[in-house]
Amino acid sequence: MTTGSPPAFDSDDVLAALEALDDEALDRLDYGVIGFDADYAVSRYNATESRLAAMQRDTVLGQHVFASLAQCMNNYLVAQRFEDAAASGAALDATLDYVLTLRMKPTKVRLRLLAAPQAAQRYLLLRRRT
Repeated sequence: MTTGSPPAFDSDDVLAALEALDDEALDRLDYGVIGFDADYAVSRYNATESRLAAMQRDTVLGQHVFASLAQCMNNYLVAQRFEDAAASGAALDATLDYVLTLRMKPTKVRLRLLAAPQAAQRYLLLRRRT
């Protein structure tokens, strides 16, 4: 179990902090977290995202993040940024306003896209906006 305060959605070191969190601590975050590996298979999915998206963790784990889970993000704004960062070996830390449209009424969110060559996981952070 990790100690210290949970990483804020907009903190500078959120990627390293997420990598250090166990699943229990990840579930206590007040924003959605989707972690996936280099093959885009979902390997981390926190309770906040599960509740807000109405998708059970067990049905999400192992799915391709952009082909199955988040098809509305399979575009140049989101998925392509992860692909470009991986191809160039560059880190990715981008925040953008977005509207989720798959499996739900249009929902405004703030997305944070995180990846780094040395990180085991890539992350999509989702903060719902009102």
